[in-house]
Parts: sequence; C-alpha cells; structure tokens
Amino acid sequence: MSVTVGIAALWLLFAATHMGMSSRSLRPRLVAALGERGFLGVYSLVAIAVFVALVWLYMANRHEGALLYQPAALGAVGLWIFYVLQGVAWTLVVAGNVSPSPAALVPEAMRAKQPRGVHRLTRHPLFMGLGIFGALHVVVMGFASDVAFWAGFPLFAIAGCAHQDRRKRVTQPGYRAWCEATPFLPFTGRETLQGLRELSPLAIALGVALTAVLRWLHGPLFR
Repeated sequence: MSVTVGIAALWLLFAATHMGMSSRSLRPRLVAALGERGFLGVYSLVAIAVFVALVWLYMANRHEGALLYQPAALGAVGLWIFYVLQGVAWTLVVAGNVSPSPAALVPEAMRAKQPRGVHRLTRHPLFMGLGIFGALHVVVMGFASDVAFWAGFPLFAIAGCAHQDRRKRVTQPGYRAWCEATPFLPFTGRETLQGLRELSPLAIALGVALTAVLRWLHGPLFR
C-alpha cells in the first residue's frame, strides 16, 4: 500500500469514527453505555489515536509520491499574504476556543440567541480555521503525500461541520435558528464586517502570536 493511500485511508478512518460515533443512531447508545463523560473520553481518545497515527505517517513520508502539480512560487509579497492568511486561520481557531458556540463538542448554552464576534464570521471557527490552514499548504506543496495530508483538513472541516449541523438541527433545541443566523463558510455572511469589529482582541493577539511561533518552529522542525 502506498503512503498516499495510507494517509487517505487514515483520514477516512478519522472522519468515519468522528462522525459515526457522534451520529444520531450510535451516539445515544454509546452515551447510555458509557455515560456522557465516558462517551466524551472514548470519543476524544479514538480521535487522538487516529490523528496521531495520521500525522506520524505523514511526517515520516513528506514529499513522497508523484508530483501532482508545480507548487505556487510565492515570492516576497505572496509569502507575506500566506502569513497573513495563516494568521486569519489561527485567529479563527483561537477565537473558537475563547468563545465556544453551540456547535462545539461541549457547547455553550443556547441562551445566546444572537451571534457575536467570530460567530458572525462562521459558526464553526475552530474547524474552518484548521481547514484554511490545510488549504494554504495544498497551494505550496504538490507531492501526492503532501496533497493527501493537507487536503484532508479542508475536506474534513466541510464534511464534519455539515454532518454536525444536520445532527444538531434535530437534536439540539434552538440550533436551527443558530444556523439561520450564522454563515457556514467563513466570511460569507452579511454581518462579516460587524463580526470583525467584534472580534476579541485577545483572540487576535493569540492568533498572531501562535502564527509567529509556528513560523519560527517551521525551519527547525520541517527542514
């Protein structure tokens, strides 16, 4: 089995376990058997185990397989645009943790009927931020193993968040109204500018700092 196929298979396993265990048919049975906390623990352990295996396989086989396309030559200006977009991605991730939404694994109560800040940008800031992070790497890496790994981030973000929306519209009171008030894809809603103005300064600062740290670590870790 090629490395690329192995990476794709682990992404599929990650998606299947992540969405399957949280599905309307299986989750109630698991919660009944394990309890809510037990379910969250097993769910998290399975996700971590599969994702660690995925990262390990990729890190041991970066830039393997056929060159599917010539990666973009960014140049100085393009490189700074890349860094800015990475900052946007990690700010979404941080903001999604600072202000959990009803779409989170351990959701905020639906008492907050009106979205604010990052939730005016997307109702899934954490996963969409990671999706942007992965999509940016697809632009600059063209080998088969690289594409299989990094493309998994935006593909899983879209598929996983869509699955979550479908489930919670049925199982979580008030969630349908939350979906109607918030955009699925980042920066596609009518209140994007207001959301940007309302973003937590702490989330922005932490997102920029995290981007800078990751850039600093990139050279020593990924030569």
